[in-house]
Amino acid sequence: MPDSALPVDPAALTASLIRCNSVTPAEGGALVLLEKLLTGAGFTCTRVDRGGIANLFARWGRAGANRSFGFNGHTDVVPVGDVAAWTHDPFGAGVVDGWMYGRGATDMKSGVAAFAAAAIDFVRQTPPDGAIILAITGDEEDVATDGTVALLDWMAANNEQMSVCLVGEPTCPNVMGEMMKVGRRGSLTAHFAARGVQGHSAYPHRANNPLNAMVRLMDKLANHPLDSGTDHFDPSTLAITTIDTGNPATNVIPAACRATVNIRFNDSHTGASISDWLRAEAAAVQAATDVQFDVKIKISGESFLTPPGEFSALIARSVQAETGVTPAASTSGGTSDARFVKNHCPVVEFGLVGKTMHQVDERVEVAQIHQLKAIYTRILTDYFA
Repeated sequence: MPDSALPVDPAALTASLIRCNSVTPAEGGALVLLEKLLTGAGFTCTRVDRGGIANLFARWGRAGANRSFGFNGHTDVVPVGDVAAWTHDPFGAGVVDGWMYGRGATDMKSGVAAFAAAAIDFVRQTPPDGAIILAITGDEEDVATDGTVALLDWMAANNEQMSVCLVGEPTCPNVMGEMMKVGRRGSLTAHFAARGVQGHSAYPHRANNPLNAMVRLMDKLANHPLDSGTDHFDPSTLAITTIDTGNPATNVIPAACRATVNIRFNDSHTGASISDWLRAEAAAVQAATDVQFDVKIKISGESFLTPPGEFSALIARSVQAETGVTPAASTSGGTSDARFVKNHCPVVEFGLVGKTMHQVDERVEVAQIHQLKAIYTRILTDYFA
């Protein structure tokens, strides 16, 4: 453990977290490490484990404070894939030419280390009039049902409240400071199962080919513009991700096939409205072909936007002051746990450059970890000023 009289080194903390093998949903020692560090700095820590998932809630200051600044992040990581393809130990946190290598180096153990280090040093040096809350989960990269959701459920049951929350996910495409996320598109996955009548390919009139119907449906979906974008969002997108029959025979018309589409939708839709459209299109093809369709839909999150205001302006000013770059307010990218936090309080995301996240040889520039801590420290200083 670092000397309590010295500032917390966010790069060293990142390295310690990378060395914890916390491939989702394993805790791997990462939250144990953070709990020990935060408790030693005067934070009240509570493990909020649920459904076999480890989560950590940490608060400095009294519960029910007039204002509470929250940080949210995760310590679970995606699998490393082919270990032989890595040029550095994925759990070694080796540093070469100023870059730290390891799974989670970018997404997002560096972000957690930076906000934990900033929060600890801030309360030691300038105890604020209010509270600082860290809500850290071990279930962001998996199904995310017992991670941040569990933390927010526990907070509601225990009268814990964040006034605002900053999610430390990597948000910058290429240059440190260039982008923050003020919202996210919704995400929906639809699974289609089509059942026709099997037969000999030489006698197609005696069969009812489900592939013809499925291809017809997929073509209709793929060529239907969902919208042209809104004030804060790009146009919604639909991607066909698989069409499967499992048929090895060239002279057999199969009885069934399956397909999946993934849709990222903006604030001109809801998960329910998209679902209704998908089911209606499947029903129309079924009526025209007599191929039976079964549709199963999973909505991973609704689109949301934190309207421009003082919170997003505070973050933008702090980023500009430390990097010289004014971040664009974006709603691009995939989903994050901000989709859950937005029901609790205003939420904005800002973090490192994310070019190597989930890749072989995932890495982070060590200097950027220190820069991110400085940004988070300035945000805390200005928020509580």
